[in-house]
Amino acid sequence: MKYKFVRDIVLCLVASFALFSCHQKRELRKREIVRDVKQLGEVIQEQIGERLSYTADNKALEDKVPVHSVPALQYFYELAANQAKWSVDGQLLPAADSMLYFIDHADEVGLPAGIYHRSALDSAMQQLHAATGSDRDAALLAEVDVMMTDAFMKMATHLRYGIAPRDSITLRPDSVMTDTTLVQLLTTALKDNNISGTFHQLEPAYAGYHSLKAALLNFKAKYQSLHWDSLPTAYVDTPAFKQLVLNRLVQTGHVDTSNGHGADTALLREGVKAFQHEFNLFEDGLAGKKTVQVMNKSFHDWMIQAAVNLDRWRKWPDSLPHRYIFVNIPGYHMMVWDSDQVILDSRVIVGAPRTRTPLLNSRLSNFVMYPYWRVPFSISIKEMLPAIQKDPHYLAKKNLEVIDRDGNAVNPDSVPWKKFSKNYFPYVLRQMDGLENSLGIMKFNFFNKYAVYLHDTNNRGLFRNAYRAMSHGCVRIQQWDSLAMYLIKDDKRFKRDSVRAWLDKGQKKQIDLSKGIPIYLRYYTAEGRDGQMMFYEDIYGEDKIMKKLMAL
Repeated sequence: MKYKFVRDIVLCLVASFALFSCHQKRELRKREIVRDVKQLGEVIQEQIGERLSYTADNKALEDKVPVHSVPALQYFYELAANQAKWSVDGQLLPAADSMLYFIDHADEVGLPAGIYHRSALDSAMQQLHAATGSDRDAALLAEVDVMMTDAFMKMATHLRYGIAPRDSITLRPDSVMTDTTLVQLLTTALKDNNISGTFHQLEPAYAGYHSLKAALLNFKAKYQSLHWDSLPTAYVDTPAFKQLVLNRLVQTGHVDTSNGHGADTALLREGVKAFQHEFNLFEDGLAGKKTVQVMNKSFHDWMIQAAVNLDRWRKWPDSLPHRYIFVNIPGYHMMVWDSDQVILDSRVIVGAPRTRTPLLNSRLSNFVMYPYWRVPFSISIKEMLPAIQKDPHYLAKKNLEVIDRDGNAVNPDSVPWKKFSKNYFPYVLRQMDGLENSLGIMKFNFFNKYAVYLHDTNNRGLFRNAYRAMSHGCVRIQQWDSLAMYLIKDDKRFKRDSVRAWLDKGQKKQIDLSKGIPIYLRYYTAEGRDGQMMFYEDIYGEDKIMKKLMAL
């Protein structure tokens, strides 16, 4: 029993010593001054080796910021025999200055500087610049070297693929760079002293990305140094509230009161309109609830919104077809791209938040003139059945047919409407073609599991609305006729004059395209146009999800 007791004590002491030794091994030397520059390289090698061991144990560097890839760091420094790659004889190389510049300006490409060791590197730079004489801190130089290497690998990956993971509609087949690729990229960039060129080559080549990036830079230059007060969220039509709004508009340059007239109602109204115009709001000149909400957003909020959308661009593949249809859901517009040019830009109406237009990729295959509208089951039972049960003339007013399971039209007077509910409705409602049809006079079909499509509408006045998220999921397009004419412009089977004649006569026709055109329904709440930011309302709350995925 005594022997067992002594043995247990010994084992505990050995285990404790082992744990203490491991803990000691993970501790980094924070400072190691080297006076002889000939010895500096060797000491930095040791320091880099210690940091690689620390990183392997902790998956983070000494600033507690997680590293991108421990194997990639180890492989890079294994090829370099743990020698410093961002400095020579204690002096930082020009490539280090470039790397620091990109970290300090990461927000201009929609990336958060903090994850690239910005705080630790800024502190290290101050210490290096403050150093005098021939003394060199090998520990500090090693810390800077490993952090810059990790920062490069992270930023290269994020510029190429974005921070958020791929989603169900992402077209890019690959999602990460291999460790070998990252090491080769950094090795070449350092050899050629071309950090900037390497990063720029990794960014998307699309005009939409670069126009957003350029507009963001202008926005930052305009608003970064400004400060503005928050307004009360509850609108009150009082002189005191109007004065607060006026002060807020002066702070961001939307109103100039340097010549007086501070209490001028007309001046205030024009200032509100100027703000509403810039931030894509309905220009009524009134500081209502939505306008005040936008006025209360901070500079950081706007930068994050732009960052989310730059990240969305990074989910696209390296190239797209030479022609395609692009619908931006929160922007309420559709563009037809052909040979890198926008040849058609149309306002659209999209799904309401409760009946969203889905994000998808497909191919438009045909369009139908004077289509029937087969009412979706959900609309039939949720909206139309209660209306029919209340009003026996509802079907006639809406030009609706009742179709049985065999596809035959039945007399609505013979249908026991009171017996039906959401659990039992054995009919299909179909709206007849014509000008009063909810689909208008043209429908554009593309395969998708959501049964949505593009179409005209019988309520075209809605395109004048600023808020246009009001459909059941399909996309209503204002320029439906221009889209139809574009789709058949090179099709010898259908002349434009013939199609227009059919439209004039009200003839029901289906035009099958000889070559389908790709269509992408996407979600962008920020765009760049002519150097200016265009912000859109996050109607479906998708930005909130992206912010969490990007840890913004």
